Amino acid sequence: MLDPCTFVIFGSTGHLARTKLLPALYHLDRAGRLTDDMAVVCVGRRAWDTPYWRDEASKILQAKLGEALDSEVLNRFRGRLQYFRADIHDEEAFKRLQEVLETTPNFPANAVFYLSLAPTEYRPVARHLADNGLSEETSGWRRLVIEKPFGYDLEDAQVLNHSLHRGFAEQQIFRIDHYLGKETVQNVFVFRFANLMLEPLWNRNYIDHVQITHSETAGIEDRAAYYDGAGALRDMIQSHLLQMLTLVAMEPPAILDAESLRDEKVKVLKSIRPIPKSAVHAQAFRAQYGRGRIDSREAPSYLEEEGVAERSTTETYAALKLYIDNWRWRHVPFYLRTGKRMARSSSQISIRFKHPPQQLFRETQIAEIPPNWLLLGIQPEQCLRAELQVREGGIGMRTRTTQLDASTCTQTGYRLDAYEALLLDVIEGDHSLFLRYDEVNWAWQVVDPILKVWSIERDFIHTYPAGSWGPKEGDRLFEREDQKWRDSLMEENR
Repeated sequence: MLDPCTFVIFGSTGHLARTKLLPALYHLDRAGRLTDDMAVVCVGRRAWDTPYWRDEASKILQAKLGEALDSEVLNRFRGRLQYFRADIHDEEAFKRLQEVLETTPNFPANAVFYLSLAPTEYRPVARHLADNGLSEETSGWRRLVIEKPFGYDLEDAQVLNHSLHRGFAEQQIFRIDHYLGKETVQNVFVFRFANLMLEPLWNRNYIDHVQITHSETAGIEDRAAYYDGAGALRDMIQSHLLQMLTLVAMEPPAILDAESLRDEKVKVLKSIRPIPKSAVHAQAFRAQYGRGRIDSREAPSYLEEEGVAERSTTETYAALKLYIDNWRWRHVPFYLRTGKRMARSSSQISIRFKHPPQQLFRETQIAEIPPNWLLLGIQPEQCLRAELQVREGGIGMRTRTTQLDASTCTQTGYRLDAYEALLLDVIEGDHSLFLRYDEVNWAWQVVDPILKVWSIERDFIHTYPAGSWGPKEGDRLFEREDQKWRDSLMEENR
């Protein structure tokens, strides 16, 4: 059973709170996962009061859930909501918040502080919380949740960590990466470590290469202020994609607890071969979307988006080739890519096995046997799929590719949303799917040399049409001509 707690959301009127946090807490309430006395304190600058905010939250949930909204659950959830007006730059507001949290009779002593704010606000808010005693665990536990990005580069991440640790211990800090809450990502644990038949194949002797792709049809929308200073490498690869890489490549932990899991992920990040400045162009590629068509609609170029600098060379597409220098993965390339305004929105891990020896079929009609693939769909399909070769019926020796799907590929019905799972973990104090500081530090060390080179190359950037799968020039990262990007979970002609 969960401990009762007071869940405090800073930035409660912002995009993340409206689209993810409030719906996630509502669904947890509907599933009976919240304690009866849990309170949700929503902090915002607007001149609202609690009755007004409850009506506003009802509208938000109605717009998000439509007919799926349960009126009885909604009324119960509304009763949990409290609005606290405050400017996060006003230290007096934190003194008032402390008094409210400590003196309100129906507020549990345990508290979660969720910073649904711009990353630049993490340090001052954490400092104000600590200065006013809100990080002290005298009468109950205190937990601080921050969203990625965890810093702007390696140096900034180190400064952020030092600042957070001035008032909060590491075990109180939850660095949330919502990708790790997705069911298929969590399935990687079971898929790898509960199936003995895969273990002998999960290494450099059988695997040709690994691809990790996250593509979006959306552009930057209203995030120009953040995105034009960040780019695809910081926004996606440094966090989400490197985390997925660690799950694919990690060794079995001694036990399934948070620290053991995170220890193994850190070992992977430490083992990634450093990229010297002289090798950046051989192992990294960037580009920016130009005009094109998305779902038969005209799409503007990145430079035409509102709020983007006129001569910006910020990348909206980034691809990396990485090597993990350990016994299991030596010389196996890991290809990571992400992009905005691409042909389809999807996230998947594609593992290609080596070609079988050809001598057995040299006297047959088989020209070349396609390799086996193991495919893990993260979104929108949540799926585990294997591609194998079988013989076609009829005269002669011919093969075709068949796909074997895990039951999750066709599973319907409600799935636990990533934020729902992660918010439960915060309340339970389970760090398994959250990033420890040394994970963040080592991930930044992987991409920092690339960022430094790209930061001084401001005269030119490759482009690709919106609605495409990115620039062809990016294929130069592949080691051989028979290696190509896997764009779909469906069978592809290679």
